[in-house]
Amino acid sequence: MKLLVVGGGGREHAIIKKLKENKSVEEIFALPGNGGMAADATCVNIGAKDIDAIVDFAKNNAIDFAVVAPDDPLVLGCVDALKEAGIPAFGPSKAAAIIEGSKVFSKDLMKKYGIPTAEYEVFSDKDAALAYLETCPIPTVIKADGLALGKGVIIAETREEAKEAVVSMMEDKIFGESGSNIVVEEFLTGPEVSVLSFTDGNIVVPMVSSMDHKRALDGDKGLNTGGMGTIAPNPYYTAEVAERCMKEIFLPTIEAMKKEDREFRGCLYFGLMITEKGPKVIEYNCRFGDPETQVVLPLLDSDLLEIMMATAAGTLKEEMVQFADDAACCVVMASNGYPQAYEKGFPITTDEDFGGILYVAGAKLAEDGAVLTNGGRVLGVVARAEKLEDAVAEAYKQVEKVHFDNAYYRKDIGAKALAAKEA
Repeated sequence: MKLLVVGGGGREHAIIKKLKENKSVEEIFALPGNGGMAADATCVNIGAKDIDAIVDFAKNNAIDFAVVAPDDPLVLGCVDALKEAGIPAFGPSKAAAIIEGSKVFSKDLMKKYGIPTAEYEVFSDKDAALAYLETCPIPTVIKADGLALGKGVIIAETREEAKEAVVSMMEDKIFGESGSNIVVEEFLTGPEVSVLSFTDGNIVVPMVSSMDHKRALDGDKGLNTGGMGTIAPNPYYTAEVAERCMKEIFLPTIEAMKKEDREFRGCLYFGLMITEKGPKVIEYNCRFGDPETQVVLPLLDSDLLEIMMATAAGTLKEEMVQFADDAACCVVMASNGYPQAYEKGFPITTDEDFGGILYVAGAKLAEDGAVLTNGGRVLGVVARAEKLEDAVAEAYKQVEKVHFDNAYYRKDIGAKALAAKEA
């Protein structure tokens, strides 16, 4: 089979490596991919949002199955366009991808169908939002309605910070048109859990839970990023919590989408907070998380391609999806300065005895074949072990064997999870 994967980051590299395990796969094309994944896929310089070019490439190269991984092309209708051209594809339709594409839509959906989430108000007028902030509980959470590279959320500790967030989104347009409408949301407390799931619109099969580390600096300090590392499984996601999530959140969400004539097929990401009153939804994503995918897929014992094809066809069965009882840790190696200004173009090398899994997020190939840094988040170094503490220790051991100038990584990925296990 000839496959096409839309996207170019560490998440896509993880998906490609897992798809390659299927013996029927002859070739995988990554659009656009990146120079660091060239050993695993043929990278083609077509942007992930160039839907027409993606479809033309798929037709001209007799692609048998496509995987659309990032949020932007899903929200733009890439899966619909591929299917219209006769190419089966994994991922939700444009109508279903709105669950991530619009925070207002997803919050209103949860309110309508009684799915537990934070209390909220929606604003399209800046002055009305600022007036509300004079009396609302603080801290509060300000969210841009549309897509913002995973960064359209500001937690405001004071009224001044909240007002600044509203002005920056609605007047200064720091997130473009995504901030034309905003959600002002109740600040929830508790451990966060990420649960990716396969769903064909009828059943939901959760993957192993994970814990992301969003802040740039140790101790969960510094600016929000796309994610500085992950561990799986998440110790806060107990069997009891999982049962409640399936009953109160996962299945009701799928049924709600169906009732709205927006059947969801693909990977639905549930960003959860385990509050004193039980699990609540912080956010939905319409696709695999990044870097959650980098710890979840190494633990998948089943065939990813078979699962994806069944999901797209509406024939998914629970027994198709089996995960190991092991643990995994991903440490993101970034360029110093990320998520703000940083230098790039430095050669990446690994020691001969490197023994981890390397997912490349931001790199390019030089003319001489060298792999150079080309992004904020450069690499994900992943290790798998029977116990979480061993996976964390091994991931950091392997990080020491990867080298590039200006490298930065957090030193405490997994520390919170290990402390929770000991408590």
